[in-house]
Amino acid sequence: MSLTRQSSFQEQSNDGKGSLYLVATPIGNLEDMTFRAIRTLKECDIIAAEDTRQTRKLLTHFEISPQMLFSYHEHNKAASGPELIRYIIEGKNLAIVSDAGLPAISDPGADLVKLAIEEGISVIPIPGANAALSSLIASGLPTDRFTFIGFLPRERKDVEGVLQSFRASQGTLLFYESPHRVIKTLNAILNVYGNRHVVLARELTKRYEEFVRGSVVECLEYLQEHPPLGEYCLVVEGTSWQEEQEQLAAWWQNLTVEEHVAHYEAEGHPRKEAMKKTAGDRGVSKRDIYNTLI
Repeated sequence: MSLTRQSSFQEQSNDGKGSLYLVATPIGNLEDMTFRAIRTLKECDIIAAEDTRQTRKLLTHFEISPQMLFSYHEHNKAASGPELIRYIIEGKNLAIVSDAGLPAISDPGADLVKLAIEEGISVIPIPGANAALSSLIASGLPTDRFTFIGFLPRERKDVEGVLQSFRASQGTLLFYESPHRVIKTLNAILNVYGNRHVVLARELTKRYEEFVRGSVVECLEYLQEHPPLGEYCLVVEGTSWQEEQEQLAAWWQNLTVEEHVAHYEAEGHPRKEAMKKTAGDRGVSKRDIYNTLI
């Protein structure tokens, strides 16, 4: 990768290109829209939105009328991304927004940013509301070190593989989850991490904003009596320094994956079981071990 430099606030060069603005939108409370975000959306020629119907409501509220409102989401990004970049190269200023919060966080905006940088286009963040960080700072859990994981995969084995990979992480863990899957995810967390302290944050910035703090078991019991509603951010306690160091000093650290599996086979375990135990030790999925061995 070659070195690149961008100074967003210097006088623009005469190459004729526009800029890409990453504009944060409210996660529930319209009062969280910043003055700068409103001005940027009013000044940009094109607005790219994850859901144009949702964004149109926001634009109407703030009396914003872009020249073009463009649909850009996970299912059309391969075709729409290059087209949006072409508009910017031609001199149009483009703002991208998500349905709520910061664009490029768990949405295809990150792909558009990459395309823009490859074309030498200025990428300018317009900060604002963010569900994960809002949940973290109100959680009561450590904020000096944290990992944002976002949405977990759909398949159970893939979920456990991702959770295993962060099992020894000392920092607080942040997840996004839907109301339909939050109980399954908490059970998976209980299975992999044990009964850690967690915080369930939902309806952030809205009238029924709620934080439920307790152990995984306590939160599961709460959800049995209060069925999940709304999108959730899960804030999960990280491992202790001592546990992290124990993981780093594990007996298998200097073994290759092949040697690690062979160790368990030598103890009499069938190959599949040896691979499963190796995956558990390393905090990865069994599929990762299989892919390494083929």
